[in-house]
Amino acid sequence: MSQPGQPATAVAEPRPVQTRIPFRLPARGRRGRRPSPGQLGPRGRSGLLLVLILGSLTAIPPLALDLYLPALPGVGDALGTSAATVQVTLAACLGGLGLGQLITGPMSDQLGRRRPLIAGMTVFALASVACALAPTIETLIAFRALQGLAGAAGVVISRAVVRDMFDGLAMARFFSTLLLISGVAPVLAPVFGGQMLRITSWRGLFVVLAGIGVLLVLAVVRWLPETLPAEQRHGGGIRTTLRDMRGLLRDRVFTGYLLTCTATFAALFAYVAASPFVVQEIYGGSPQTFSLLFMVNSIGLVTVGQINGKILVGRVSLDRVTALGLATLLLAATALLLMTSGVFGRVGLLPVAAGLFVLMSAMTLVLPNANSQALMRTPHAAGSASALLGAAQFGLGGLVSPLVGIAGEDTAVPMAVLQLTAVLLAIAAFLALCRPWSPRPAIPGNGHTIAAARPD
Repeated sequence: MSQPGQPATAVAEPRPVQTRIPFRLPARGRRGRRPSPGQLGPRGRSGLLLVLILGSLTAIPPLALDLYLPALPGVGDALGTSAATVQVTLAACLGGLGLGQLITGPMSDQLGRRRPLIAGMTVFALASVACALAPTIETLIAFRALQGLAGAAGVVISRAVVRDMFDGLAMARFFSTLLLISGVAPVLAPVFGGQMLRITSWRGLFVVLAGIGVLLVLAVVRWLPETLPAEQRHGGGIRTTLRDMRGLLRDRVFTGYLLTCTATFAALFAYVAASPFVVQEIYGGSPQTFSLLFMVNSIGLVTVGQINGKILVGRVSLDRVTALGLATLLLAATALLLMTSGVFGRVGLLPVAAGLFVLMSAMTLVLPNANSQALMRTPHAAGSASALLGAAQFGLGGLVSPLVGIAGEDTAVPMAVLQLTAVLLAIAAFLALCRPWSPRPAIPGNGHTIAAARPD
């Protein structure tokens, strides 16, 4: 067994890990206590509630961002500011979502999952109310940043909870199941926001977000028990947190999966930022056409995610499914670049839409499995690991989003170039750092080495 600071030696690959720490709703009258192992087990209604709660928490980013999209012109008119300044409110929320994960994830390793999660969702609800009452654009930007910081707790801690409760193949399946909710949110949020604007103003949308925050607080308090027992927590403040994160980044395999996820997520953000412009401005589609294509792509994402979780995981190794997803992404991104750059001559919207559909659908062969593989390397610091994963993905996504229009309004080439570049970086990280064909090094733990379990 290696000592801290020494390189971990390679270990033999054990049999596939399919461990799951079961889950059951706590008994009535004992809501705040963690059930003992004998009381746990996700059966029937309790398993459905777990999916609904954690899925809703992971849907916070698309709800906070996309519900508000139809109201952007109204915000500018009401507060007397330009469209460019109103866009800063989106960037502030996105930045808060990234930074907040770096704060809340490690905090949950020290304090447990419930308290930071309840506090985060409470502040999210209060910040949403403050956004609804904002008198100026500067105030709105500030409260949108706070809303993102607080909402990050739902994303990062829900991933850590899954890591506490599941391992190996079971974790990959559960992440795919969560896509049923978090994958549908980007489809429904803009549509619901647009319909709400028929009966209220943009301020009313923030009241709706505040109500969602309150419901999530109540759901966590009533139905989600503590999943990190006191004996597995660690203190030490920011110094310990930074040490844990440095240790995680020194793990070659964890860093490989982190970069694979982050680059893939960047390709996804390039699509989200560019698709309204590409469909409507370049190819002349109507807003209804854009909404339809966005919905179809999201359905493809959710459907392939369920195929991954219900059929592929357990029959094919996670690394092989990830490799299949990356290869499909490479083909789709290459085809999109060739079509948008005019190599095939002038192509219509339908071939480009087909390429985007394949690209989006293949995302769910990469993201759930690579996230699971990364978190399986971190049994000692799931919150910090989840924070690094989330902050890297949202951070790079925020940097990529403005670049899709760098060449002006007459070409979709920047979107395709960014997507292909991101996919190539994901493949390079997967091959160079994850090295799925070779034995895995041991997992560095808190002062000891943990045998590396491979779910293949």
